[in-house]
Amino acid sequence: MAASIDTARAAEVLEDLLRKTAVAHGSYEREHLDGVYDEEWPSWYATFLARALEEHGYGLTGQPAL
Repeated sequence: MAASIDTARAAEVLEDLLRKTAVAHGSYEREHLDGVYDEEWPSWYATFLARALEEHGYGLTGQPAL
């Protein structure tokens, strides 16, 4: 089950993971795309972040607001 955290802590966790994601994606572009800009970066980021959140015991819960 995903842990419940306050907004300030959630922002800290997300900021840290976004920085790590940016570094990892830079490596991905260099090593797997030969330095070519990844047009599909949003999908790559989303997958990386979802896995990272899960590895840290977090996840998205509830229904999206419409």
